[in-house]
Amino acid sequence: MKIKLFNLDNKKTYIADFVGHGTEKKSICPVCSHTRKKKKDKILSYNEVSEVAFCHHCNTSFQKFRLYQKTEKIYKRPEWKNTTELSDKTIKFFESRKISQTVVKNMKITSGIEYMPQFNKEVDTIQFNYFLDSELINIKYRGVNKAFKLNKDSELIFYNLDAIKETNECIIVEGELDCLSFIQSGRLDVVSVPAGASTNTEYLDNYLEYFENKEKIFIATDNDLKGIELRDELVRRLGVEKCYKVNFKDCKDANEYHIKYGGQNLHELLKEAKEFPISGLFGVKDFKEEIFNLYYKGLQKGYLIGGDHDEYISFEKGRVYTITGIPNHGKSEWLDFVLSKLMIIHGLKFEYFSPENHPTELHISKLVSQSVGKKFATDNLQRNDLENTIDYLNNHVWFIKPENEYNLDTILEIAKQGVEKYGINGIVIDPYNKLEHNRPSNMNETDYVSKFYDKLINFGIKYNLLTFLVAHPVKMQKKTDGLHEVPNLYSISGSANFYNKTDFGITVYRNFETGNSEIYIQKAKFKHLGTVGMVNQAYNINNGRYSDLDTLTGATNYDNSCWLQQKTENNFNFEDVKDLNEDIF
Repeated sequence: MKIKLFNLDNKKTYIADFVGHGTEKKSICPVCSHTRKKKKDKILSYNEVSEVAFCHHCNTSFQKFRLYQKTEKIYKRPEWKNTTELSDKTIKFFESRKISQTVVKNMKITSGIEYMPQFNKEVDTIQFNYFLDSELINIKYRGVNKAFKLNKDSELIFYNLDAIKETNECIIVEGELDCLSFIQSGRLDVVSVPAGASTNTEYLDNYLEYFENKEKIFIATDNDLKGIELRDELVRRLGVEKCYKVNFKDCKDANEYHIKYGGQNLHELLKEAKEFPISGLFGVKDFKEEIFNLYYKGLQKGYLIGGDHDEYISFEKGRVYTITGIPNHGKSEWLDFVLSKLMIIHGLKFEYFSPENHPTELHISKLVSQSVGKKFATDNLQRNDLENTIDYLNNHVWFIKPENEYNLDTILEIAKQGVEKYGINGIVIDPYNKLEHNRPSNMNETDYVSKFYDKLINFGIKYNLLTFLVAHPVKMQKKTDGLHEVPNLYSISGSANFYNKTDFGITVYRNFETGNSEIYIQKAKFKHLGTVGMVNQAYNINNGRYSDLDTLTGATNYDNSCWLQQKTENNFNFEDVKDLNEDIF
């Protein structure tokens, strides 16, 4: 059992592989064992209850490494009716999918009448019951025409999660029927994601420990575009070094393959599963799915946030967006607005390194106002609205606050933990000028900025992140009319590489003559993602949002609506793909 340990004295983390029964485990010491003659002696003790380790030779103490704590949230649990009676319709459905009644009974699948919002009435449903430590946590109801719903206000977890708690391997599939197909074939160590081919993997946040001890994780999602996207997100979070890609060849998913070729052939697919390339050398076929994705979909815009912005800029993971602007012209607030929309519309999650936004509670209050549409004040914002918004932001925003070093390596190491623990989709460094740079004496600033961007770009590509870098310009001169000149990326002190290296360059400029904010997209490296231009906007002092101006009248319709109320809850995107003829539910 591999455990990541943290030493309070030197602030370093270590991996130790413990063995033993009960709460007490033993391992070699990562600090001193390599210096001893008996290098394999297990002199490090670990207690699973206290989560503390101690070396009996060098007297070094460790604790279990936990950068983030589990999200504390109260969920409603459905009532377990303890009945396995199934309708004839349900039995015939599983028979058509070549799933035996024994498997259905062992998995405690039930059926019954349930209200389904897709039909606005009660209908016959199959009920897949989600258990954790043998307690019922959630239920997924499946009605006719692939209508789904999960139990309201219940926790999202993997289906069949108990089955992989102590296994060395596991299989991850996209649906319950795929899970049952592997179980029917004899593999019990298989789980299904609860929300179909959604890349929002919040259900993984509190259960990463179930996958930390795995030597192999077989990713067996559907063989379609959405399945590939889900597969890549799971690999990003679980670690490419232990993941293996399952290919269903001429079938869409595990159940279709099971029906067509039989259960034993599913085992053969696992034997043929391939490692994800990690050596740095790739063949053309390593990108086969991505090539077909491009073939069918073409070059697509990135994430859009609505309004005039969409004409000039979209946001794609793996890209770096550099933002500049004169101090107090609103570049950080505009960025908060963009990220707030990316969170509410697309469900993205972000980490901030933003030491100038101090204290942090003040920064959070701005994000609250942008999300709820109201001024952060007791006479404007109700307490229950504040509570709900805090709960929402708690699942979408994290703040990087190193104890000591403020250099890029430290920031990215913490960001990496956020990706693995919470599925972070983007990182903000605001501003560049507040980092500790420690430029080598033999390196000029141009080369340093180039290497800085290389590290930032490579990190964003590796972990599939949106990366936002805010950088202050040099002191700008005023024109004869008293207004400052509009800065650009060449105005940032130090190097032209702020322009050369970034994918997108943006300037936020407040025109004090008109009172409006001018958003200049000054570099757009990829034409399918955006183009250069300017968006004229009005700043809403009540909630920190930016609104478009009418091109004819110059008037503004300020948006004071509550975005959280507009966000549909439990809106899972089960793609309407072609299904088998036998699918009567």
